[in-house]
Amino acid sequence: MNAGEKGGEFAGLSARLLARQAELHALSDSARDSRKPVELDQSKVGRLSRMDAMQDQAMAQESERRRSGELLRIEAALQRLEGGDFGYCVSCDEAIAPARLELDPAVATCINCAARGRR
Repeated sequence: MNAGEKGGEFAGLSARLLARQAELHALSDSARDSRKPVELDQSKVGRLSRMDAMQDQAMAQESERRRSGELLRIEAALQRLEGGDFGYCVSCDEAIAPARLELDPAVATCINCAARGRR
């Protein structure tokens, strides 16, 4: 693959990263209310309803934590695109397989380094 073909491939991945970034920001904004503290006044809300609300809040907070992690990965990938390092493993500096990048454009490591990291 020559540099022109690679640039075109990365342009499509860049667009996907930017679209996913916008989607995650929109999801975060729409779920903001569900992460607010649960009112503990039993005269307004029953105990079981409060427990349900607290569980919903905890799930919303965990979803936000995961979104934040994905947003950090996307931002790092966009910075690698700008810096010309995109498509190369941050651990060993080898090229990341195009199929791996197609599956997850924010991936930062080659399959070998990812496998070593899981052991």
